[in-house]
Order: sequence, then C-alpha cells, then structure tokens
Amino acid sequence: MARTYLDHNATTPLRAQARVAMIAAMDVMGNPSSVHAEGRAAKMMIERARTQVAELVGCKPQQVVFTSSATEAAALAVAQKARHGGTFAALPTEHDCLGVWSEHEIAGQQDRDGAAVVPSAALSGLVAISAANSETGIMRPNAKVAGSGAGYSTICDITQVAGKVPIIYEDITPSYAILSAHKLGGPKGIAALINFTADDPAPMLRGGGQEMNRRSGTENTVGIAGFGAAAQAAGDDVAAGKWEEVAYFRNILETAIADASEQTIFVGNEMPRLPNTSCILTPGWKGETQVMQMDLAGFAISAGSACSSGKVKASKVLLAMGYDETEAANAIRVSLGLETTNDDVLRFVEAWTAKFEKHQKRAA
Repeated sequence: MARTYLDHNATTPLRAQARVAMIAAMDVMGNPSSVHAEGRAAKMMIERARTQVAELVGCKPQQVVFTSSATEAAALAVAQKARHGGTFAALPTEHDCLGVWSEHEIAGQQDRDGAAVVPSAALSGLVAISAANSETGIMRPNAKVAGSGAGYSTICDITQVAGKVPIIYEDITPSYAILSAHKLGGPKGIAALINFTADDPAPMLRGGGQEMNRRSGTENTVGIAGFGAAAQAAGDDVAAGKWEEVAYFRNILETAIADASEQTIFVGNEMPRLPNTSCILTPGWKGETQVMQMDLAGFAISAGSACSSGKVKASKVLLAMGYDETEAANAIRVSLGLETTNDDVLRFVEAWTAKFEKHQKRAA
C-alpha cells in the first residue's frame, strides 16, 4: 500500500540539500578541535552551518549553540536562569521540553481560540512563550516572537515556525530561542539554543570546551552540516512563498471535512495558524482510534505531540484551552509538508470520510 505522510510537525523528510551536505561531511575525517588541515576542514563545516542557522533565525552566528535536541537546548537555558536566581514559568500549552521545568504554570490564560493573555503581574524570572503550538498550529496573535520585558526574560520555542513562516521578533528579542533540525528538513539528533543574552550559558556538559565552552563533547559534524543546509533551504522556501500553497491545501482539507461532518471542530481556525497544521476534533470519535484507522488506510497522522506518543490521554493543550477531557481526547493533528499534493489531501479526506461514516453507523 502506498503511504502518505501527513505528520510533518512530528518530523520532516530529510531535504536533498541536507543529505548532500551530510554525505560531504562524512568524507571529512578530521576532529573539529584539531589544528591540522583535516581538523580545520571539519571546523569550517560547522561554522558554515552556524552561519546558515543564524541567517534563518535572525541572530549572530556566535549566538548559535548546537545541541543534541531542542529538549537539551531548553534545559541549558533553564539551568542558566536557575544559576542567576528567579523562577521559571510556562503556559500550560507549552511543549513538555519546557513545561516540565515550570515551577508554576501561568494558568487560566488560554481560551478556545488559543489566545494567551499573560498579566504582567504573573511575569517574573524566566517565562516560556512559544511562537506557535505544535498541536494546534496557533501562532502568537501578532505573529511575532515574544520578547523579554521589565522584570522577566523569555525563552521562545521557535521549532514549529522556523522554516515555515518568517521569524519576526518583538521590539525586544527573547533571551533564548530553541529549534530543532528535523522539524525543517534536517537530520534528527541536532538542534540549537539561540542565546540572545550577553552571558554565555554555563555548560551542563563539561570537558573539552567545545561550542565556545558552552557545550563540551566532540561536535556532531555530520548532523550540524545537515542542519545548516536544511536551514538555508528552508529559509529560501519561506522567502519564495512556497508555504502559501500548503495553506491552500490545508484549507481544502478542512472545507471538505466540514462538508462531511458538520459537528467537527477545527481548533483555532479563526486565529493565525501555521500554514500546514489542522487540529481536527470530532465529538464522540477518539483521536487514538482515528490515528490507527488512518494508519491502516495508508496515512500517517497523529493525535498530539510526537514527544507524548504512547501516552493515551487527553491533550493538555486542548484542556488548557477549555475543552473537557472527552473533547480533548477526540482530536487528531494533520500537518502537511511542502511535498504534499492536492491529490494527497483529497485521498485523505475520502478515506477519513469513509471511516467517519462507519463510525456513525456503529454509534447509532
């Protein structure tokens, strides 16, 4: 059976540019910390990638700290803040890589549209405010990355917006941002912390002093090279407006499903959203069941964040937005990619509608 991949928010296919860069890096035998020609060649690849990532996210190359994952990048930033004192707070809709560190949630600040209204009195220390939610695709209302303010600093998860929409910062940039290569067509196992502060984060991994003494350990040259190439290609795609067609296909998908099921809810569809993401909530039909049925039909989708896979429970994001336990368990996420075609979307709708009609008959 031919497979159709519609789970790009979980991970994306490896870009051709990244593959080429990684193969080239495999042929460079030197350790980037060595001073001989082979070592300098490896180091040059890393610094080129650092510049490519910096250009995508709008920072200086020296502000890019390569890590193994966005999870590690978040931990590095939170640990740095802890050393200087202050609390860490996160909205309840934050990804777990940030939410698990929160000493208290900024609760009760989400509505059915996913809009976050954070009172200034609640802000102190380090605050996590993501640019876009991975499950719903809802972006910050002003489409800008949250900046730091008086009495608090911010860490912003730009993992889902990087390579899909232009990254625009508020008048004051955040203190930190995190992103991951495999979300924009790079390899898994490589990510970055963007440090906009004047202070270098103290390393959690101590040793040889790599990454300008911010993260020790021999660099993943192959992964970093792939990350850089993917970042450059992703930025070119955003500039060329390629994601506008993806948004068009996403809207076709939602319109067709709405015609088949008038009770289905498209979470956040009246808010600014990522161009590729649709969170589809159909009352009475469990998301987990839908994922399995669509998988058997040849379509890869999800029922929430991939990092929470295997955990059969209601989405904490939807719960925070005011949906009850039953409603929050009935959602699926369909996330398209640049290679998604109109035919892919129409075939998905046809398969989803057929499964939905069978569900209705069983429920009757």
